[in-house]
Amino acid sequence: FTEEKFGQAEKTELDAHFENLLARADSTKNWTERILRQTEVLLQPNPSARVEEFLYEKLDRKVPSRVTNGELLAQYMAEAASELGPTTPYGKTLLMVSEAEKRLGAAERDFIHTASISFLTPLRNFLEGDWKTISKERRLLQNRRLDLDACKARLKKAKAAEAKASCEGDTVPDFQETRPRNYILSASASALWNDEVDKAEQELRVAQTEFDRQAEVTRLLLEGISSTHVNHLRCLHEFVKSQTTYYAQCYRHMLDLQKQLGSAQGAIFPGTFVGTTEPASPPLSSTSPTTAAATMPVVPTVASLAPPGEAALCLEEVAPSASGTRKARVLYDYEAADSSELALLADELITVYSLPGMDPDWLIGERGNKKGKVPVTYLELLS
Repeated sequence: FTEEKFGQAEKTELDAHFENLLARADSTKNWTERILRQTEVLLQPNPSARVEEFLYEKLDRKVPSRVTNGELLAQYMAEAASELGPTTPYGKTLLMVSEAEKRLGAAERDFIHTASISFLTPLRNFLEGDWKTISKERRLLQNRRLDLDACKARLKKAKAAEAKASCEGDTVPDFQETRPRNYILSASASALWNDEVDKAEQELRVAQTEFDRQAEVTRLLLEGISSTHVNHLRCLHEFVKSQTTYYAQCYRHMLDLQKQLGSAQGAIFPGTFVGTTEPASPPLSSTSPTTAAATMPVVPTVASLAPPGEAALCLEEVAPSASGTRKARVLYDYEAADSSELALLADELITVYSLPGMDPDWLIGERGNKKGKVPVTYLELLS
């Protein structure tokens, strides 16, 4: 090994396919470690908590249940409402938001649990199980290769010495000028090197057999990386499924909360608009309605949110409410889902107003002689 590092010994090279298998295995191991670590950061951003969970796992002890940030915020809001007055408008709102945050925290807890089992655990099993086996066999293959190279070097030296001794032994001695003892010693050395060559050749055959056997074992393990990729792909699908479920639950909880807050605000401040004057997300660089519809969150239509049996609004008969109309600037492009909605273009100004009993997430918008329902989240209400 030392002579190889100094370039003083020949090294048995592996075939190109074997080298490719080694490179793919190393790449799989490195990226699996990175994905595992970053997923742990995603599920638990607190580094101290991650260290604590790691120690519990190493000690084979159950990780204690931890309150999520959403559940802790819900607790603080509920305590604040109790102290500030649960019957006041602020207290009532705190209680409503507290319940929503509690549900968000529970959804987050379920997501972390599901993702840990379906995604993190298989990745850890590969690194702590299959990869350790592969590394062990690779180290053993390295030792077998070094043994093989040492036998090749020993045989090469023995053959060189044998050839030198044979050349000296082929010379016919002149008994009047040289002593017969030199000739006898040369013949004896040649015989000794012949034995050494035979022994080195036998050791080389044994070393070559062991190297070939270990190379085959290692090759089978490295080819198993393809099965590992298939397993990780299946786990990745499970992770995406759990993440989709989690964000869908969050969106549904926040949509319900927005409805509750809109109803409560309408009861406290009658005749006012329910909505926000801040954009819900950064403006889109593209003005294509198709692109906007694909990237912006889906906003339920009024008809889909209306109670069963409630008739849809007849836009031709709709008149502005008693509270009057307001101007609104469109934040994003919006493609109308049906004929009752009004398509919007970013940065245009439209006239909007609400109707009694209308869903707080929607307003009636007018542009010239066109009229239709528009989502509040796409608007910035002006004076």
